[in-house]
Amino acid sequence: MVTATFRFYEELNDFLAPAQRRRDLSCPCARAATVKHMIEALGVPHTEVELILVNGESSPFERIVCDGDRIAVYPKFESFDIAPLLRVREQPLREIRFVADAHLGGLAHLLRMTGFDTLYDNHFEDCEIARIASDEKRIVLTRDRELLKRRGITHGCYVRAIRSSLQVREIFSRLDLARSARPFSLCLDCNVPLRRIGKTDVDGRVPEGVFERHEHFVTCPHCHRVFWEGSHWRKMRTLVEELMSAQADQVAPDGSGSSGSSGGPG
Repeated sequence: MVTATFRFYEELNDFLAPAQRRRDLSCPCARAATVKHMIEALGVPHTEVELILVNGESSPFERIVCDGDRIAVYPKFESFDIAPLLRVREQPLREIRFVADAHLGGLAHLLRMTGFDTLYDNHFEDCEIARIASDEKRIVLTRDRELLKRRGITHGCYVRAIRSSLQVREIFSRLDLARSARPFSLCLDCNVPLRRIGKTDVDGRVPEGVFERHEHFVTCPHCHRVFWEGSHWRKMRTLVEELMSAQADQVAPDGSGSSGSSGGPG
């Protein structure tokens, strides 16, 4: 019988049973079990893991667990650089793109608002999300731990918050998205890039008062809706500015970023 000792750090403990948290766990392991297999058997999705140390040395997921191994498992590091160490993935994604599960429509909307390509359809099955993530190199966003354990998913985030305004704050903090954000560059409904349109081209397509008061307009080439910097846009702008400057311990305001009709991309 192979027995190894596991220790999980920081928020990875949220996935463990209460009696297993923040302590050494002596676990019997199947013969030829990999580190990845044992981590997920204990309840932690592999997508939440950033670094594994086996007997003090960095290790990939595929390492076979040996009798007496001491295995330390760490989440994403925020405060210091571990680039010199061997991470569990070969390389980061070159482009930050997401696919969200059926329960995260509000989060998908807010990520699009800040310029992040986010696929969402409340009819997506888990197998379809896994296929999209693998084929298109997308980060899976979900509140389903079992989805993140699927073999083909290499990058994912378990979303802890319930409300979308807090979820987007959480994802911005965990993935350090502020530097990559391009606010108001995507259609919130179609997830395609918006393009500028001349004022003469919107005559008759927007309310007369809007046409008279505004000079700048954008349109979605897919749904052909026209957007301008109205009152709804200003409300969304406030949330975007908070996200761009927020620290990890700040709390997003209630109701910010909810979708609307005219006055902004939405």
